[in-house]
Amino acid sequence: MAATFAFRLCLLVSSLNVIVASLPASPGASDQNEAVRSSNEKRPNIIFVLADDYGYNDVGYHGSEIATPAIDYLAKHGIILENYYVQPICTPTRSQLMSGRYQIHTGLQHQFIWNSQANGLPLDSPTIADKLKEAGYSTHMVGKWHLGFYKKQYMPQYRGFDTYFGYLGGWTNYYNHKIPFKGGGKPYLDFRDEVGPVRNESGHYSAHLFTQKAIQALQMHDQSKGPVFLYLAYQSVHSPLMVPESYMEPYKHIKNKNRRTYAGMVAALDEGVANLTRTLKQEGMWDDTIIVFSTDNGGSVPHGGNNFPLRGWKGSLWEGGMKGVGFLSGGFLTKSLRRKGQIAPGQVNRELIHVTDWFPTLVKLAGGCLNGTKPLDGVDQWQTITEGTKSKRTVLLHNIDPLYESRGSPKFNNTWNTTVRAAVRAGNFKLITGNPGNGSWVKPPRLGHVGIVADPDPSTKNVWLFDIENDPYEHNDLSEERPEMVSWLLSLLTEFNSTAVPVRFPPTHDPESNPALHGGVWGPWE
Repeated sequence: MAATFAFRLCLLVSSLNVIVASLPASPGASDQNEAVRSSNEKRPNIIFVLADDYGYNDVGYHGSEIATPAIDYLAKHGIILENYYVQPICTPTRSQLMSGRYQIHTGLQHQFIWNSQANGLPLDSPTIADKLKEAGYSTHMVGKWHLGFYKKQYMPQYRGFDTYFGYLGGWTNYYNHKIPFKGGGKPYLDFRDEVGPVRNESGHYSAHLFTQKAIQALQMHDQSKGPVFLYLAYQSVHSPLMVPESYMEPYKHIKNKNRRTYAGMVAALDEGVANLTRTLKQEGMWDDTIIVFSTDNGGSVPHGGNNFPLRGWKGSLWEGGMKGVGFLSGGFLTKSLRRKGQIAPGQVNRELIHVTDWFPTLVKLAGGCLNGTKPLDGVDQWQTITEGTKSKRTVLLHNIDPLYESRGSPKFNNTWNTTVRAAVRAGNFKLITGNPGNGSWVKPPRLGHVGIVADPDPSTKNVWLFDIENDPYEHNDLSEERPEMVSWLLSLLTEFNSTAVPVRFPPTHDPESNPALHGGVWGPWE
């Protein structure tokens, strides 16, 4: 009821703006009138494609040995985001996309949500799907959820999505769609739609299934009834490393088995993107569609991914863990840019953008209302992306995790305890404290050799400062040279931490979650 009232209030304000716009213009009114004209334009379909564990060096337009023609096509006909950040692991990125809020404000600062854990994205604020549905969008999700399901209220169909098809946890077998309880023993099904478990898709590769279901959602959408929001969260290219043999055929020259299999998985992902793009054009939806492509974190090097020349990998606070592959594309974007005389497609945007920013950016683009949410950490970046103006974001909190294993002893005699795992970015400078994870630089194993330049730092070190603008690969630690900058960024961490809610991380294996107690299927248990 409160959300409905808030949206009606937004509509009332919009109506008043239209009335004002019809009056004779007064000095300084041009900006307001332009905003009104923009709000009256046809609203786009929004397709958000999220790849899983997709490495920075694993996309064609970054010079990868892995061919990604469909992804490259979209990127080069859109706007590539080259100063775009996600989180180091799965749940945190997804929680920030869905909520527009930092982990410290949702209690999800630590690790990820386990299948057997009574945890989830808090219900105290609407998701991006809630807000788009409120604005008149049909909303569909296909793929990986990983935001909790111990109670049914945490599942996608209760978080704003009209339909859902996929799996609820962090990973499954790509073919039988099962995962064991407590990491061993008999595997249980984690595959369902908004009605219940889906038991008849065993043997079908998930990338193919998810593309098929996404295409069906688009084909069944009645365009006369308004726009559509499709969240397609591929399982690809997360472990376990599995792909039909045919996709590995072009990569027989890669002797490293994990890398060869991973390359085939990327090829299957790229094929899915190609088929999705083709469907949008065949259904006459392309010109009215925005596509956002993003990874959820850096590539996992032990599982074939690669982030070179960035430092580190999945799970770390180094750039390789959280500098994301991301871009916007679609016919709506192209038309909008050309009509307004803004930057042309095929551009590279280097302004600072974060995954939380999608929430206000896309909701506002959709003509929706942000009333009724808890305070957002994301900012509307549409103008920055499409006009090349300065980012509205100058500070970015990567995370503060007080439960992560501490490292070393406190430094700098500051109010911030530097043994705590944290990272913050302000302008060009990035500060890391605590234990950031593996800091190696790993070259791609093109001919079977994994070229690792090992982490140079001692295990007791817990403060680093980098000028990311001039040292994007984090080779030159400036913490000793710039103590004043370190102190200022430590004070920023202290300030952010003062707004943090307690970490929400109950026991990882609740006995009641055992699928053996629930018909052999992963699902709610409370």
